Amino acid sequence: MTTELAPRTEALITGASPRRFDQRTRNRAQGLLWWVGGIVLAAMFIFPLLSAITGSLKSPAELRERPATLWPKAVSFEAWERLFDPAEGVMTGVGNSLFVTGLTVALTVVLATLAGYGLARYRFRGSGVVFTVILAGMMIPFTVLLTPISVVLRELGLFNSLIGIALVYTTYQLPFCVFIMRNSFAAIPMEIEEAALLDGCTRANVLIRVFLPLVLPGIATSAIFAFLNAWNEFLAALVLLTDQNRFTLPIVLQSNQIGRMGTVDWGLLDAGVVVSMVPCLIIFFLLQRYYVAGIFAGAAK
Repeated sequence: MTTELAPRTEALITGASPRRFDQRTRNRAQGLLWWVGGIVLAAMFIFPLLSAITGSLKSPAELRERPATLWPKAVSFEAWERLFDPAEGVMTGVGNSLFVTGLTVALTVVLATLAGYGLARYRFRGSGVVFTVILAGMMIPFTVLLTPISVVLRELGLFNSLIGIALVYTTYQLPFCVFIMRNSFAAIPMEIEEAALLDGCTRANVLIRVFLPLVLPGIATSAIFAFLNAWNEFLAALVLLTDQNRFTLPIVLQSNQIGRMGTVDWGLLDAGVVVSMVPCLIIFFLLQRYYVAGIFAGAAK
């Protein structure tokens, strides 16, 4: 009886109606559940990153201890010293990955922007078929294409080449990025383009001066997608690169993970994982504002 009257008594004291008080309590409970769920999900993502950072600061002896400890008993930079050792080749892999990823992002953004603009603004016979064929590229598994891709690269003289790898990555990521850019251009009202043309702008000026600032969220989304996929890609680089001096970072880490007597070199591997995380975080934080704006713009429209 006391429990049932408590909300009503408090409502009378505060001057609020019992129904409004119950709704406020329910909203607070839902908000608390959202916060708890968000903290749990964040911990699930942060814990592996924290484990890699602390693992890179442990000595080899401490890494072999069981049960494993989260924090290092004594900070050791041995793994980082070996990471920057030219004999390990990790920094060479970082440079190769930066070159391949940068070229992939540039080619993907430029080609996807031009293709998206053409498919969204120029209506020609068969444009829908062309767009459907482009989207069909997302349905083909990448592993099925490795053999014909390697044959084509050999014929073009681009096998075991960083440029060839960048072209492969660009080809595989274009369908999704064209889809993003086509929808971004299609969301812009036709009246804006017509007004710019009446003012004397050419098609090129309309694209560069009018449309590009409006589709920056789509460009940012395409750039993030292309960067993350090219930076972390493993299989194509493993198959299409044979020269150790041209290995990308994932291949270098995989080839150097075996330490002495066939054991896994966890310290070097954790340090390499931390290095591989840094560019991804920088790119995401730099483009986050445009990326979030694109999400909200798409939701509103």
